[in-house]
Amino acid sequence: MAVCEPVHLVLGEVLRERGDVLRHVYFPVDGFISLLVQTDQHPSLEVGMVGREGMVGAALLLGVDAVPSRALVQGAGLVLRVDKDAFDEQLALSLALRQVIGRFVYVRLTQMAGLAACLRFHLIGPRLARWLLMSQDRAHSARFHVTHEFLAAMLGVRRVGVTAAAGALARQDLITYHRGELRVLDRTGLERAACTCYATDCSVYHEHLA
Repeated sequence: MAVCEPVHLVLGEVLRERGDVLRHVYFPVDGFISLLVQTDQHPSLEVGMVGREGMVGAALLLGVDAVPSRALVQGAGLVLRVDKDAFDEQLALSLALRQVIGRFVYVRLTQMAGLAACLRFHLIGPRLARWLLMSQDRAHSARFHVTHEFLAAMLGVRRVGVTAAAGALARQDLITYHRGELRVLDRTGLERAACTCYATDCSVYHEHLA
């Protein structure tokens, strides 16, 4: 679309805070974004991750311009940014655009419902493997920078739990981790180590969007 503005996102940049009014929507090209929520005084928890398979700001399709979550750049890279008013105009003009974004909203809702069960029933190790696979999918690389503190916040667990889980994956030669630099060594093995939620999420995406 001619209304798209290319913007390079920086690692750790906050695109918006929960409660803000939506002013732009973002379509990642090679960057990716974590969606975070916070309850009371607890640390933020990741409730979604968006790469080039989706967009940030899909609530506009529903006629809502309130931001439900914090948007944090997890992977630096290029996004296409569209002004809210221009995007609203495109939605009014294009049935095809409304339909594909509607399918994306459905996929996100389905994945978030699965995440609620994942947080309740699955152990840290399989959840960490799932998160690493999701990040690798969007980083398009076997290497990326991430700290134990950040992983603990994303998974909603204590740092010691992440350290133990990452150590177990490393001992299986699935990953290496040193000074914040993580490398996936065995993608197939990591898929086996992940909880079933990863395969389910992929299946939902491919059924409705691929």
